[in-house]
Amino acid sequence: MIVLGLTGSIGMGKSTAAQMFMDAGVPVYSADETVHRLYSGAAAPLIEAAFPGTTENGVVDRARLSAAVIGNPKALRKLESIIHPMVRSEENAFRDGAQSRGAKLAVIDIPLLFETGGDKRVDKILVVSAPADVQKRRVLARADMTPEKLEAILERQTPDAEKRARADFVVNTDQTFDATRAEINEIIRILTGS
Repeated sequence: MIVLGLTGSIGMGKSTAAQMFMDAGVPVYSADETVHRLYSGAAAPLIEAAFPGTTENGVVDRARLSAAVIGNPKALRKLESIIHPMVRSEENAFRDGAQSRGAKLAVIDIPLLFETGGDKRVDKILVVSAPADVQKRRVLARADMTPEKLEAILERQTPDAEKRARADFVVNTDQTFDATRAEINEIIRILTGS
């Protein structure tokens, strides 16, 4: 089984690309979805213990947690030391399941693939990308986003140009959905031989 790492900076179209792989029958693991699930389950009491006042009714309040860690590298490292091992365990279970079901290709969608060393756990890397102005417009259209928050997020991420340089495949998502889907289907064909 080939494991394809899917990544890209915030607002570049990872979720859309991941859905296109799923639509084509390729199993996809989403680190973001795993974090959301953990924040309303197993990780919540651990995060509350480390960052008092960041949960409500047993669920992590993402705004409160963000306020506690953004701009505070020590706090961010503490949070990552709690959540990253849990996410990795879920990723391993996904891989095992895909392998046992005979998948030729599995996608691991990890926004911080390079930043967390995830690039060493995949066979090939796909980076989704778009021009900076498109990225900014997409992200700032989100209800909970501000220019300052976007800047803080981008400072933690490997620059888009470096991601593109390190990728085996790059899909520009500043095009029609049909064009993006065609590129993804071609990547599937190349990697699976079908």
